[in-house]
Amino acid sequence: MEQNLKGKVAIVTGAARGIGAAIARQLAKSGADVAVCDVKEEWCAETVSVLSAAGVKAKGYGVDVSSSEQVDSCVKSVIADFGRVDILVNNAGITRDGLLMRMSDEDWDAVINVNLKGTFLFTRAVSRPMMKNKAADGSSAGGSIINIASVVGIMGNAGQANYTASKGGVISLTKTTAKELGSRNVRCNAIAPGFIQSKMTDVLPDDVKQRYMDTIPLRRFGTADDIANAVVWLAGDGAAYVTGQIISVNGGMIG
Repeated sequence: MEQNLKGKVAIVTGAARGIGAAIARQLAKSGADVAVCDVKEEWCAETVSVLSAAGVKAKGYGVDVSSSEQVDSCVKSVIADFGRVDILVNNAGITRDGLLMRMSDEDWDAVINVNLKGTFLFTRAVSRPMMKNKAADGSSAGGSIINIASVVGIMGNAGQANYTASKGGVISLTKTTAKELGSRNVRCNAIAPGFIQSKMTDVLPDDVKQRYMDTIPLRRFGTADDIANAVVWLAGDGAAYVTGQIISVNGGMIG
């Protein structure tokens, strides 16, 4: 089902590059106006340019997702600039990999603060504005919150205690948000990507990539657009009765 998001306003965090930029592009392709958020506003310029060329309204915002003050300020600015917010994609994330017994407090805190706290802060900030959204007939238009989790938040992964804990937390937060906001027509779901091709994975040794490939029934790695397409579906009316779900986009890597 092709989604029509014309008239909708989306916030995408971590949207300057990679999966976040692909999500922003696909939302724009479906007609949504997009607030492009990343750590520094200047990082957003390229994505904003691409979206603007596609004929939608787009603007970049610099925001530290782990700062309550910056997140609240960002959401207020988006509403002032766009008039509303209908879609939130919590995509911003970092890694600081290392074995549990050697992991520093700083590496633990950094990952939890960006990946989990950042998701909480943006979700909290958009909740009331989304609940106030009205459709043309005066009924509640609500909104759609889509969190980018990870397959390792479900299955765990050696050397990523902080990252897996943060993504497992995002999964639980997704389910609770869906229960709390569902009565106001605000849906919340998560996508759990598997092995997605990126600059980070391109540098892995061939034998490591082959070991991952052997666990994937579709026998290919995912792309950023595979994740973006799932986001667009969850954002639109085609998923109007879907909330509190974790959609695994992993080529069959795990069930």
